[in-house]
Amino acid sequence: MTRGGQGLARVAVVVRAGAAPLWWLGVLAAAIGLLAPGLTGRRIGVLAGAALFVLATAVVARARRKRYTALAAAASRAGKHDVLQDRAVTVRNWRRGHRWWLLLAFLAALGSAFAAPAAGGMLLAGCGAGLWLKSAWLGRREQAGEALLWVRVDWLRGGPAHPAGQRVKAYRSTGIAAGDAAPGGARRKSPALV
Repeated sequence: MTRGGQGLARVAVVVRAGAAPLWWLGVLAAAIGLLAPGLTGRRIGVLAGAALFVLATAVVARARRKRYTALAAAASRAGKHDVLQDRAVTVRNWRRGHRWWLLLAFLAALGSAFAAPAAGGMLLAGCGAGLWLKSAWLGRREQAGEALLWVRVDWLRGGPAHPAGQRVKAYRSTGIAAGDAAPGGARRKSPALV
């Protein structure tokens, strides 16, 4: 970065980056898990999985909302030398940084099928659904405030970096048309007018 600029990643994109892998790995693990009868039997495993799905969705969607709200309220305007990271780059970096955690979660969900068929996979899918709901909530906040929220890229590097974690000191904000992602972190349907 030149002249004091920072690399910035969209908060909603970082949150949303884990939704699809968790969802699809969970669905796959649940489908494979149904092949094993398990200790509890398929019916109890699926019922337990449904309960875990709902619980995980609710917990993940509501987790750290106060922290997100506080950081958003105190967001400072991004500087003209700050570099806004593309959506695809942010998603790729998050998935690369978490690939081993995703693999371990998938294997754990598969292994749990021997006890309760499909339950672990449905739990994993619930975490993905919760992240989608959280990114949608962030998108509604961005639209209401007419400002997109960004976090410094260097605060997301290494370890279990999180856009509302302890390493994150503040957010930056830009106008609603900045970057290549819509409010909530989804792909923009049409080119942004800058």
